[in-house]
Amino acid sequence: MKTVVWNNLSAEEKSSILARPALGDSEKLKTLVQDIIQQVRAKGDQALYELTEKFDKLKLDTLRVSQAEIASSASELGDEIKNAIELAHQQIKTFHEAQIAPVIKVETTPGVVCELHTQPIDAVGLYIPGGTAPLPSTVLMLATPARIAGCKRLVLATPPGKDGKIKAEIRYAAKICGVDEIYLAGGAQAIAALAYGTQSIQKVNKIFGPGNSFVTEAKQQVSQDHNGAAIDMPAGPSEVLVIADYKADPEFVAADLLSQAEHGKDSQVILVTSCENHAKACEKAVLQQLEKLPRKDIASGALSHSQIIVTDSIEQSIAVSNEYAPEHLIVQTQDPRSLLPKLENAGSIFLGAYSPESAGDYASGTNHVLPTYGYTKTYSSLSLADFSKRYTVQELTAQGLQAIGPAIMALASAESLEAHRNAVAVRLDKLTNLNSEK
Repeated sequence: MKTVVWNNLSAEEKSSILARPALGDSEKLKTLVQDIIQQVRAKGDQALYELTEKFDKLKLDTLRVSQAEIASSASELGDEIKNAIELAHQQIKTFHEAQIAPVIKVETTPGVVCELHTQPIDAVGLYIPGGTAPLPSTVLMLATPARIAGCKRLVLATPPGKDGKIKAEIRYAAKICGVDEIYLAGGAQAIAALAYGTQSIQKVNKIFGPGNSFVTEAKQQVSQDHNGAAIDMPAGPSEVLVIADYKADPEFVAADLLSQAEHGKDSQVILVTSCENHAKACEKAVLQQLEKLPRKDIASGALSHSQIIVTDSIEQSIAVSNEYAPEHLIVQTQDPRSLLPKLENAGSIFLGAYSPESAGDYASGTNHVLPTYGYTKTYSSLSLADFSKRYTVQELTAQGLQAIGPAIMALASAESLEAHRNAVAVRLDKLTNLNSEK
């Protein structure tokens, strides 16, 4: 990690220090993903079989995971991991159930009632990345709120392992969350199948979940096509920023930085501290802990483009964080909660020495699907609302229309929309005639 003193940097250097790692040749990636999507749209299941053989070196006999395979997951796992999955599920369930939105009903003026209702999205696609380890936590983070929201179809797609199957941990998490369908499909081709449908996979309305650059690009492309599907949020590699003061435990800080660095070589971790001696202590602790990590090579790659930034005050540290807009923000200061009103841009915030980012990744109850790459300036962490849509209702009595009708007609006339004006005028004229007859 490189250590810099913030006040010694020019405006251009500050911008460079806070820049994310480049995502590679975006035009080449865009073209490759377009081709994959077109293959799936043209050939459906056949394309999924062919692309799985090409990319995963597997010949599949079927795409759908049977209910028997899902049910058998319980007998394939030990009690420790099953209990952990169940505890995490309950925690996530508790927090997301509290987000159920009530119907809002307001009488804006006598006789004019306005309402806001929430309705579940009908069918959702849940993408679970493959890679070197199963991710049951992501299943829980996506499927739990989807089920609470009342989505009718929960469709999970994940790449098969080398044995052509899905890890028991993922199947068990899906089982306890009530996932309806599981398919052996990964990468951009899985996103295309969820968005457009194939012979085996019925299309969904919205796609959720993280993934590599191919998955991210595919999600962006299908979301821009009205025949495709909506997506949860744009995302890039994982990241964390730690704000620490001189009393923060260097070993805690180092552990938090490395917990994100081990995600991938394109991940980024940043420490912002107002004490130069503390910065040196944290860097030393990072190097010591790094040597003990099984994923040392991956973490080292992430550390190569990560930073330690020394500021002159906590206020300046906050300003740096707000500008960077991290996915995860850890605050290890003497009174972390007092800083909360000043922290403007973050996907999820962890307050205090005993709130590691790992808690949010697994079992505190908050959702670990978060905007990255600076998108926290405009996007939010995944919540129950993302699995729902809202609609409004209005009901006017004769009295209500008479009260606001003249204003409606004046505004319609100002916009030269006479039919709009007339829709009110004919009703008011009718009411006037009825009243005169009385």
